[in-house]
Amino acid sequence: MTLSRRTILTGTLAAGAVAATPALATPPVQIERWGVFEATLSGPTEGNPFDDVHIAAVFECAGRRVRVPGFYDGDGTYRIRFSPDATGAWRWRSESNAASLDGRTGAFRCGAPGKGNHGPVRVTRDGFHFAYADGTPYRQIGTTCYSWALQSDAKCAETLATLADTPFNKMRMLVFPNVPSVATDPFVRTGTGPRDWDASRFDPAYFRRYEDRLRKLGALGIEADVILFHPYDVKRGYSDMRRADDERYLRYVAARFGAFRHVWWSMANEYDDVKSKSDADWDHLFEVLQAADPHDRLRSIHQIKRYYDHRKPWITHASVQNGHAVLDDGRAELHRAMTGKPVIFDEVCYEGDIDKRWGNLSAEGMVERFWWGTIGGTYVGHSETFASGRNADFSWLGQGGTLHGASAPRLGFLRRILEDGPVPGIDPIQTWWGYRLGGREHDYYLRYFGEEAPRAWPVILPGKGAEALHTYRADIIDTWNMTITPAGTFTMAQMNDYDVHDPVRPTLALPGTPWIAVRLVRA
Repeated sequence: MTLSRRTILTGTLAAGAVAATPALATPPVQIERWGVFEATLSGPTEGNPFDDVHIAAVFECAGRRVRVPGFYDGDGTYRIRFSPDATGAWRWRSESNAASLDGRTGAFRCGAPGKGNHGPVRVTRDGFHFAYADGTPYRQIGTTCYSWALQSDAKCAETLATLADTPFNKMRMLVFPNVPSVATDPFVRTGTGPRDWDASRFDPAYFRRYEDRLRKLGALGIEADVILFHPYDVKRGYSDMRRADDERYLRYVAARFGAFRHVWWSMANEYDDVKSKSDADWDHLFEVLQAADPHDRLRSIHQIKRYYDHRKPWITHASVQNGHAVLDDGRAELHRAMTGKPVIFDEVCYEGDIDKRWGNLSAEGMVERFWWGTIGGTYVGHSETFASGRNADFSWLGQGGTLHGASAPRLGFLRRILEDGPVPGIDPIQTWWGYRLGGREHDYYLRYFGEEAPRAWPVILPGKGAEALHTYRADIIDTWNMTITPAGTFTMAQMNDYDVHDPVRPTLALPGTPWIAVRLVRA
């Protein structure tokens, strides 16, 4: 199904690119709030500009100052990108150890955000959900295509066209390739061997190509969950660099991509399989990334076997691989309770047909995991591994392209349910007492039955006293056939010390089929 898309990156990306001059530009460039202002400067090319030249700019508005690092883009071009989060007049001044880049000044005016621009996604005040900076709720329905951005132009266009007709509003994607790709060399090559590359010299063309894909993804209203390291490419060893090389890389991508409001940072996929790095190394790299990113984008890390401690202060939300936890709302909720942060089960196995146990979920199994995760107050991620007899490298998971599974429309249906639900999101309701309800107590309830096929549900809600005695409108939701059937009302009375029910109508008749949910909304 086609969903309307928020235009994430508007014309300010192009209009905001200006050549800095010593004099203040008149009139100043107009940038929308949360858009991108870009200062482009010419500077030295000798030596190694990636290491030898340091550049940043201090942006100031109404007495507030933000220091933003810049980056070298090859051919003597240096760029500083900044996403203003406040309207008004901004002035900037460059800082550099190169005389030709130091002390350059400029100004721009930041106006109201354009249509569809809600700002970057942040964690909500309650600590368990997400919202855009303007307060619009963000209901995560994500997918993963590891190396889609590194494929041919035609393949990338096919992926984007597919995404435009899906409910997915987040894409997990690697910077370094992990499957056969067109773009394979983020660093300047020094020879023909797989490890013949110079970690101190980036290939700007590689990163320009990548950011073109980022911008096109943003134009569809899709958040880009950028995965910085992974364990899969042991031949080239991009994730096994020395600490100084890792630090340089993190600072470069933060300066280059961090101003795009739809970018998130995932430090690593299956971090615990990167054998060259210890937990102390990962902690250090998070500190480097946090210091390099004045825009303070969302940050996570993803495991294969051993959980990272998501309670650490640089982690904004937990990214978890666990397909078993989202077969039960109670197990999903425990992850949230233990981290005290939003939880996204980014990998729960994949809808597909390969012979690996992690890549042969049915569509029903994929949709079921999303629903149980929802009832537990968490979020879930999708991908698929239909490979036509080949391995998963050539599937949507590896390269993107087109979707072949049946889960995506059902996930779009779930997204509509969530967008009609409470703000900021679905919370578990007394999970530890076995009610299996999500929503907002006394206002909104969801009960999901999964593969069970009951013919009736005793409508018993937790609560005591006047605040629990309300009338609710009931809907029967067929999560597979994507239908919503009104089912009358229930007027609650006290049942015992802990529960309320409707003594006139104690049960709700159900169709006796699997994948059914019930919604109760306070009348």
